[in-house]
Amino acid sequence: MEELLFKLPYFYNAKIPVMAKTEHYYTQFQANHFYHVYNRTVNKENLFRSEQNYQFFLTKYDYYLSPVIETYAYCLLNNHFHLLIRIKDKENLKEFLMKNGKSKEVYEVVSHQFRKLFQSYAMAFNKQYERVGTLFQTPFKRVHVDNVAYYRQLIFYIHHNPQKHGLIDDFKNWKWSSYHSLLSPKRSKLRRQEVLNWFGNEQIYYTFHQTKQPVFLEEKMLLED
Repeated sequence: MEELLFKLPYFYNAKIPVMAKTEHYYTQFQANHFYHVYNRTVNKENLFRSEQNYQFFLTKYDYYLSPVIETYAYCLLNNHFHLLIRIKDKENLKEFLMKNGKSKEVYEVVSHQFRKLFQSYAMAFNKQYERVGTLFQTPFKRVHVDNVAYYRQLIFYIHHNPQKHGLIDDFKNWKWSSYHSLLSPKRSKLRRQEVLNWFGNEQIYYTFHQTKQPVFLEEKMLLED
């Protein structure tokens, strides 16, 4: 326990670099790099109206994105979502490109897969709810992240979002995030062990999420404008 308490202040003091909004729209994906990807609906209308919508989004996300990225954390909210991902290395991307007969740059391929996800979900959503028009904001936002202190803080930020937006009193009870999946022994495509290693171990990950971090939460990161 003493070792655990000794480590926690380092986490709290870590700062998230504030990036210009324009970079959130035009950062280009690179192989083997980490990104915080987030997006919301036009006019902030609901993106999910039922549990089936949430599940459908995750199914389509797996189908379109798992071939080109690895997922470390996620949270789906009523009108937006957050992801922490890593673009696969060039060798794995090359295999995907060969299967699909494409010859494009990494950033084009990954961006294209995200657009296919958004288009597929929007078409089904519009048909189900007799809705017409664009559903997602374009372009979607992505922020390059490149240090472990940032990863830890960002994972907490992603998981805490439902509580931050007043959707639930305790974010740990939100069903549509990776918080519990990262603690579960069940099989998952999440990069569970790598995430826990960033914190040190499972107990530190759990304790980190139990403790409020006002300095981090009050920081003006301009992430959802």
